[in-house]
Amino acid sequence: MIKKFAFALLALFFLPLTLATPAHASLKIDITRGHAQPLPIAIVDFLGKNRTERSSGQQVAEVISNNLSNSGLFAPIDQESFIQTADSLLVQPRFGDWRIINTQALVYGKVEMQEDGRLRVEFRLWDVFAEQQLVGQAFYTEPDNWRRIAHVISDKIYERLTGEDGYFDSRLVYIAESGNARRRVKRLAIMDQDGANHRYLTDGNTLVLTPRFSPTAQKITYMAYYSNRPRVYILDIDTGREEVLGDFPGMTFAPRFSPDGKSVIMSLSHDGNADIYLMNLETRRIRQLTTNSAIDTSPSMSPDGKRIVFSSDRGGSPQLYTMDVDGSNLRRVSFGNGRYNTPVWSPRGDMIAFTRQLGGTFYIGVMRTDGSGERLLTESYLDEGPTWSPNGRVISFFRQERMSRYGDGKTRLFTVDLTGYNLREMQTPNDASDPAWSPLLPIEQR
Repeated sequence: MIKKFAFALLALFFLPLTLATPAHASLKIDITRGHAQPLPIAIVDFLGKNRTERSSGQQVAEVISNNLSNSGLFAPIDQESFIQTADSLLVQPRFGDWRIINTQALVYGKVEMQEDGRLRVEFRLWDVFAEQQLVGQAFYTEPDNWRRIAHVISDKIYERLTGEDGYFDSRLVYIAESGNARRRVKRLAIMDQDGANHRYLTDGNTLVLTPRFSPTAQKITYMAYYSNRPRVYILDIDTGREEVLGDFPGMTFAPRFSPDGKSVIMSLSHDGNADIYLMNLETRRIRQLTTNSAIDTSPSMSPDGKRIVFSSDRGGSPQLYTMDVDGSNLRRVSFGNGRYNTPVWSPRGDMIAFTRQLGGTFYIGVMRTDGSGERLLTESYLDEGPTWSPNGRVISFFRQERMSRYGDGKTRLFTVDLTGYNLREMQTPNDASDPAWSPLLPIEQR
């Protein structure tokens, strides 16, 4: 069971001091270009009055620095080069000291333990050249929830400097794999987007596949084999309660929540033919959406719940198609050579990510929802299973190495920016496949 934390957000819009400085354009990263030069940013260890507070402050600053660095859009400056001390920053930043070391943005803050046992974390973001404060906020939480505070602060910084929502306060669920190829053990596992707080959700006694988050990020739907029969389950992450959604005849593929969380869309196979079905979670009634003799699979709904993208071989080879949620207005949207599979609609609604296989190479690609503007972001022996970050700027997927004659090819999770840059491996304890990225985690505000 995963413990859920709630914390309060107290917005403190600290007013910057009046300074006699020339006017500057607002500091902002243009993330629409193919490759943005990382922004030099100084992240100072957050201050505290005692050793415990200082330790927490150092940890918060480290997580913020790692988050921003991993995005590929920021270049945190080595703290060894800092001229101004952290304690004097609380009085006033000496902007000249920060310009000397080429700092464009400055982040600092403090950590305080409150009398009621809560932790108060305050941060400020400054534009060094304009000598203006851009953001100032404070947060209250339980002490052992400091890491989430760091992710939320990272999101605030990202949002202010890029103009788009952040994605750091989120999690990934995936299939953790171990053992040799003949006796492969597959378990559900979950972790923060930076790999922290890793834990297993199933014990490995049953084969599990295709986990997907609910819109609230608190439930997961997935497939598992029970007595060699495929079942669709829903797991409540907070309580650990597991519910059987259905024990369907034939095969079941890739169940996925609708954007409103009230339905699950999936592919069901009867007599070798797979079609797309929609199940109402309240009534458990199932509605068939496609009735073609081809194999229709891997459905994904648009964020507004009005359209569905899926893969079908009705044209001779697997290609991508879209249709209305009632099965009407069918349209083919991919026309390239090779095989298109595992489509997933961007949370922004403007793009579809997919796997494309051409010859002996696999690619992760994106296209507009009408099929135009196709771009391939990655290629390898086997890249599969794209999933979008909550802001639609980053894609996670899994990559399998070519197997040697000893059967020891590794399978790992990776991320890549929507532009095709900043390819990074995500650290997991064992082999990993089929990731699913959660929405931003809910925050209780008061």
